[in-house]
Amino acid sequence: MSLLIGVLASATAAGGHAAVVGHRRLGLLAAAEMGAELSRIALIPEPGPDPVEVAAVLLDGMDLVVLGLGGAVVPPARTRAVVARARSKGAALMVTDGRWDGAHVRLEAAVHGYRGLSASARGRLCGTGLSVRAQGRAFQPRVARIDLCAGRTGVEWRPGEPARVGSVPRPAEVAR
Repeated sequence: MSLLIGVLASATAAGGHAAVVGHRRLGLLAAAEMGAELSRIALIPEPGPDPVEVAAVLLDGMDLVVLGLGGAVVPPARTRAVVARARSKGAALMVTDGRWDGAHVRLEAAVHGYRGLSASARGRLCGTGLSVRAQGRAFQPRVARIDLCAGRTGVEWRPGEPARVGSVPRPAEVAR
């Protein structure tokens, strides 16, 4: 969820509009503390029986649409149609918690540490260390560690310590 919130914060802080479909437990406070512009985020926590259709419609007016599938598997013909729509609208589609074959980039992230529980931070978490694995059609898998921090003006993405190659749970697939 840290990677997802960081992407949302970065996109909206840069002036983009985002929609989040099917994520009932999205931490808006965490997003705001990372610099997200909440007025630029549309939330559809209960999209009904066809969340893919809801996301496809939102691609018409959003820069980023995050679709939580809740474990569902989407047929390849349908994924191709939705990806084509995202491409034609110049939007990005980020799919989580399900199977979406044919994504251009697959991201997997796991938390490897936290930062900032100091007195000056008043007992608040200031950063999260993530191990991120990226795999795409056009490149070999890469693993990196990044620190995702709430800065004064928004999210700060900092290089972390060297990553260990290995499996990282909970993939998110990105189509553009």
